[in-house]
Amino acid sequence: MATKIAVIGPADFMHNITLLAEQIKDVEIVPYIYSQPEESDAITRNLKPCDIVFYSGGLPYHFSVEARKHLTIPSLYMEQDEMTIAVSLLSIVHNQNITLEHLSVDVLDASFFSNVLKNIGAPEANHHVIDFAGMLPAGFDINQIVQFHQELYESGQTEMALTSISSVYDQLMELGIPAQRMIDPSKALIRGLLNAKAKAELIKKNAAMIAVCHMSFPSLTYPNAKVDSFARSIQASVHQRADSTVLLFCTRGDIESFIHTDSFRQFLQSWEGVATVGFGYGETASDAEEHAKIAQRFADHEKTSCAYILTEMKELYGPYPDDVKFQSLVNVHPELVKLAKSIKISPANLSKIIQFSQYRQTLQFTAADLSSYLQVTRRSAERMIKKLVDHGSIKVVGEEMTYTQGRPRALYELDIPVYNFGKESP
Repeated sequence: MATKIAVIGPADFMHNITLLAEQIKDVEIVPYIYSQPEESDAITRNLKPCDIVFYSGGLPYHFSVEARKHLTIPSLYMEQDEMTIAVSLLSIVHNQNITLEHLSVDVLDASFFSNVLKNIGAPEANHHVIDFAGMLPAGFDINQIVQFHQELYESGQTEMALTSISSVYDQLMELGIPAQRMIDPSKALIRGLLNAKAKAELIKKNAAMIAVCHMSFPSLTYPNAKVDSFARSIQASVHQRADSTVLLFCTRGDIESFIHTDSFRQFLQSWEGVATVGFGYGETASDAEEHAKIAQRFADHEKTSCAYILTEMKELYGPYPDDVKFQSLVNVHPELVKLAKSIKISPANLSKIIQFSQYRQTLQFTAADLSSYLQVTRRSAERMIKKLVDHGSIKVVGEEMTYTQGRPRALYELDIPVYNFGKESP
């Protein structure tokens, strides 16, 4: 089945990319043409069903930022890079015999233009360049860019304009100012379409993955109208394991489409007391069920109605619907495994401690801080800290005075290269 790519851009871009798409197997282009890049927001809000949205450049992508928040499909844009600028400049020098000093240029990011000059050994002085990255999204004014080219041409400083924006090109031509659009190399356009196709296929594959929802709390009995309604929302089948345990079997895509909605928040808040839910993904139903149980145990520690997701890669997200964070329950970084063995602590726990340090705004922490983050008892956190202190991987840096009776709490600081292991992103 062909991947349906909604392409949003000006007419000239659409013409080129539609022809090139014929060279790519199983790709269907659905064109959405605009006259001004600001129109991309309204177009995005009125897209018909497709697999992915591909914008002609950074401008329409930025102008559609609000509309993209409501998309349930991925989106990306054709990036302007040094190759695009270099090919465009070469075309003008070769075909028009105009030197770079007599050319006015508008680009998304002026650093790309500077990089091209450095690569060819050309001096940067006396070049007329304006970029519009700093204008986005609220301060963008197309007339300012047109005026930039017009004033330089009419004052005799330039002979031609090279523009990244089709509507600027149209206005310059109406003013009688020689102009050329940036040339998107065919190779770059094909690469952009292939990236869009690959991204859409990956999202589809992940969306079809087996998912399980694990719910178990005192006020839950089944049959239950609220559970049935929730199951229909995520197209799940319901299985009862015990009096207060219900499993819903569905797909990852259905969960991720629903978990950010107000309906899910209302479902959690509709129960008396605290309602916690665990979602698990897996290559098999048994894996997904086990991950869902683990996810719910994390939700149980929050002491408020919420949900967690544990993926097939042991990536933990939550609590939903608010304050969503990410942590990996496994870490196969060889240096981390080696360090964990020397400390005599599990790589998973050491990984979570490192992520704890990376997420915090301050370097110092207490055993209570670590206990809360790891969702373990205070004693378990203290045992981990002692092992790290004995190894020299944590140092005591002070004491935190309490406002109630009791001993001051020790302040600790990690003394290991936490940035060496990288910070994960959700």
